[in-house]
This record gives sequence, C-alpha cells and structure tokens, in this order.
Amino acid sequence: MHSAPRALCPHVEWAVAGVLGVRVNLDWIRQPASPGTWRAEFSWQAEAGTASKLASALRGWHLLRFEVTAEPCPTAEGERYSSTPELGIFHAVTGMHGDILIPEDRLRAALARSARGETDLEAEIAKLLGKPWDDELEPFRYAGEGAPVRWLHQVV
Repeated sequence: MHSAPRALCPHVEWAVAGVLGVRVNLDWIRQPASPGTWRAEFSWQAEAGTASKLASALRGWHLLRFEVTAEPCPTAEGERYSSTPELGIFHAVTGMHGDILIPEDRLRAALARSARGETDLEAEIAKLLGKPWDDELEPFRYAGEGAPVRWLHQVV
C-alpha cells in the first residue's frame, strides 16, 4: 500500500483480511511523498488468483495508491496490479523473470490505433508496459525504502 488516508487504513486491513482469510494488522508509517497519507508493506502466500482478488478488494477506494504482485508458479503466470487515483488500475501478466508479457491481440490493437492516427505507437506501448503507473508510483516506492515489511502466510 503506497498511500492511504488514515481513515481508510483499517478498511484496507479488513479488505485484505477478507481475501486472505486471516487477521491482518499492518505496520502503517507516514508516507512522505504525500503528506497526510500512510503506507504499509506486506508479503503473502496463497493460491493462484489471490492477487486479482486483493486488487479487486482495494480498487473500490479512489484515494488509494497500491501495487499487488504475484510471483509465477508451476500452475500460473505471475501478475502485477498497480493503482492510482488518477489512472485507475493497471494489470499485467508477468513471466518467470518478472518481464511483462503482452498478449498479441493487445499489440495488434495498439498497432491498429497507431496506423489510424488515433494515437502514437510509443505511447501505446508505454501504456501496455504500465509506464504511466510506474512514473506516478515511483516517488511513493522510493519513500518506502527502509519501511518495515510484515510477512503473511496462508496454508493452502
């Protein structure tokens, strides 16, 4: 969680607990990149598909900035969700080395929009890679260096 207003912090914990099925108490610290907001980090282990459930549970609050990442496993590719109030939510499938995997139909659509003059191909590819979200979240990631991390485990 990169930034959340203080009033939403317990709601974030309840939402995460509802998805993971365990009680969650995050170590919230002030977010210097956005005065008046708080940040927390945690790691979790659960079945494939949990990342999308976590992102869905958190996306309803417009004032949150967050990322949810699931590592690939033998039965599923990895996933990355990024969300900001200004941009909404971004989703990417990731491979075993963390690279974003862009489906060919999305690349074809970007090429077609560019060929019709609707958009710039470079901008389209940047969106497919999540660059606008990375650009907006980077100051919030940097502000979290040295932040405490809580490891959550769920037996599946």
